[in-house]
Amino acid sequence: MNNPIESLMYDVGQLFLIPVLLAIAVLFLYAFYALGGFALQALQRRNGKALGFELFAVRRSDPALSIAELEAVAVRRLEFARIATRVAPMLGLVATMIPMGPALKSLADGQLADVSRNLMVAFSSVILALIAASITYWVVNVRRRWYAQDLAAIEKEMGPAGGSVHLDPTLASPTEAVQ
Repeated sequence: MNNPIESLMYDVGQLFLIPVLLAIAVLFLYAFYALGGFALQALQRRNGKALGFELFAVRRSDPALSIAELEAVAVRRLEFARIATRVAPMLGLVATMIPMGPALKSLADGQLADVSRNLMVAFSSVILALIAASITYWVVNVRRRWYAQDLAAIEKEMGPAGGSVHLDPTLASPTEAVQ
């Protein structure tokens, strides 16, 4: 690398390895946090507990909310997980490519231990990023379906005129109000 621009780009690229690896670690931990929250909510929904029906709880706390406002709440609650689903694979690719430069350089210098170390970092990071993306993708899609079902039930309760809904707080689950 005799060209100063190439050397500068290489050096700048190497600066991003640690921040990218940290971001992947955070997304990986978040994915399992989201999975735990999802499992708890799934259990609550299965048992018909009101806590599992987030949008009904929001609606109960503010009965004046429209369907559009409830949709905005649902989108906001899914937002970070949706971003994690899309960003994690990109960061995995970045974390794969950054160590490839030093690995190839080490290969050219005959330092096979450094090649192995850099390839370990590259492949481990992409695996963790893809696992995080897979978990958050699944959580987001199931929750999106749950929110759509809840919004449909709330809309049905509102009636064709879009009037206010008076949810009975004594009901075990919001689905009882729809039946």
